[in-house]
Amino acid sequence: MINIDFLTLKAFLIENIDFLIGARIQKIQQPTRKDFILSLRSVGKSRKLYINIYPQIYHICFMSKENEEKRNLIIPQKPPMFCMLLRKYLEGAKISDAKVVDKERILELHFETYDELSQERFLCLGIELMGKHSNLILYDKESSVIIGCAHNVGSEKSRYRELQGGLKYVYPPKGNAGLSVELKKQFSGLSEKQADDYLNRNSFNPAIKGERYTLFSELLEGSSPQLNVNQMLDNYYSFYQEQINLKIEKTKLIEIANAKLKKCKNSVSKITSLLQKRDNTDKYKLYGDLLTANLYKKCDFQKSIEVFDYVNNKDIIIELNENMTLSENAQRYYKLYTKSKTTKEKSEGMLSSLYIEKEYLENILYSINTASKLGDLKEIKTELGLDTEIVNKTKKQEKTVVEKVLIDNFEVYIGKNNKQNDYIVSKLAKDEDYWFHTRLCAGSHILLKTNGLEPDEKIIFECCKLARKFSSASQPSKVGVIYTKAKNLRKPPAAPLGYVTYKNEKEILV
Repeated sequence: MINIDFLTLKAFLIENIDFLIGARIQKIQQPTRKDFILSLRSVGKSRKLYINIYPQIYHICFMSKENEEKRNLIIPQKPPMFCMLLRKYLEGAKISDAKVVDKERILELHFETYDELSQERFLCLGIELMGKHSNLILYDKESSVIIGCAHNVGSEKSRYRELQGGLKYVYPPKGNAGLSVELKKQFSGLSEKQADDYLNRNSFNPAIKGERYTLFSELLEGSSPQLNVNQMLDNYYSFYQEQINLKIEKTKLIEIANAKLKKCKNSVSKITSLLQKRDNTDKYKLYGDLLTANLYKKCDFQKSIEVFDYVNNKDIIIELNENMTLSENAQRYYKLYTKSKTTKEKSEGMLSSLYIEKEYLENILYSINTASKLGDLKEIKTELGLDTEIVNKTKKQEKTVVEKVLIDNFEVYIGKNNKQNDYIVSKLAKDEDYWFHTRLCAGSHILLKTNGLEPDEKIIFECCKLARKFSSASQPSKVGVIYTKAKNLRKPPAAPLGYVTYKNEKEILV
């Protein structure tokens, strides 16, 4: 990833100057401490100016709706103090001028507004895009006194330049950060005159290539042209923001899912161990039967009795309660048998539920690890019962979207998480469609829509390969893929999302 430089910031301003001058701020939002959204209205259009001052990914652009979703911007119910300050001074204010400070990565937005006494006041919002020193500073244009900063800089942080309310705003010390290393690299093959020509241009041919972007597509061979500088910045940085957010969200969700899975596995282990140690059901039944068969011996009120065990074909000694008759001891063992049997049945029921939960959590972990979009992780967060802040509470629930591919004109659906898997089985699948899943490992539900036609072996095998590909199975090994018609699937009552039982299945090794 490359960083924004003076020339790119200047190009952004040249391109958007007509919209910015005269624009009014309708709304100011601050999703986090280091990113801001200014909703602007100008020349009959509304646009969202996004300002990011994170040290790793600082930039500015007008956001498209698609890229706003990639950035995963969640507006807090209670705005931060600096956001409240900006709203107090700038909401409703008009931008009178905008400029980039020469050879610096600083964009200044000048405002005409009025104070509490209805007197005209000139303010400036300085947007400093300078790595770890990136900041937003609001100051009075006439007195240069700072009104507030996104984050204050005291003497303990910088001996050259302090930034906080009440101090005078001064530009940072001159450095050599005007042009990025990347841009200098692009100019390296040009003469000094050619490089100067590029630097003084007012028209640009923006493009992106992998981890790089350029204002001049001819200098970056094989790059993908962008409509304008703003689209280049928006597309480029939103991609990396999504990847960063994706990584952070994955780490959080994997921790939570692993903790739940560990707890589930521990419960399985404990119950299994207790069943093995304390399962005396058959023994109690046998003792009750043997004592009943030996009532004729009249061994009442004794500590033990020796009898012949006809099941195991040997003599055994059964301990008795010496305060009871032999018949009462037999009934005691029958009661112990009934109690043990009930406990065993309940434990086996719990084990069955735990195995379902374990399989479900393993599928969730697989879905988290393979998620490529933040939207997929949001669905998983809902599954895990995690509360998320919702900006628009009246927004309708989005329709579940499942990836679809074509195999010889047959539609094949691939579930990427439990919600999508559940949607495939409960909404998309018809009786004669085919369902595929890897045996004994987490993976996607694959649905082959037949639409009244019978697929041949080649199509069936291609679907099995898809099930193999979209699973947690290690790549070098052979994996069994089961498939059956959708009419053979059943979702047990109260089963978690995506869990089904099946019958009449066939298996293919892939």
